[in-house]
Amino acid sequence: MSATPPKTNTNASTPQDVLARLAEVIESRKGGDPGKSYVARLFHKGTDTVLKKVGEEATEAVMAGKDMSAAPSEAHRKALVGEFADLWFHSMVAMAHLGLHPDEVVAELARREGLSGLEEFAMRKNKTSTGSAS
Repeated sequence: MSATPPKTNTNASTPQDVLARLAEVIESRKGGDPGKSYVARLFHKGTDTVLKKVGEEATEAVMAGKDMSAAPSEAHRKALVGEFADLWFHSMVAMAHLGLHPDEVVAELARREGLSGLEEFAMRKNKTSTGSAS
């Protein structure tokens, strides 16, 4: 199985466009009718429910990843993509609920770009051990 992204229609939106539109839709559901919108229902139920959903989706992504690893197939690949989509979606709901925007996460990823993962981890660990963690 290839790790390359599938070919997309050249007239289609960029991934950043899709995420930006999704963030706008999620934000627009704040204060919405919980009887008419799944996202509004999550917001209405509160932080614990929103974060629990992220955890559930992360677990489902792990399980789908294990299935894909044990028996690679197009069906397992499709299931794994779906679970990661669910995880990203619910993570975006959690970000919106907690007052964050996906641009902040993208900016943090950009900041880390070019850093060795081990270097980045060591920098975070040093900040925590010196008490300057936020």
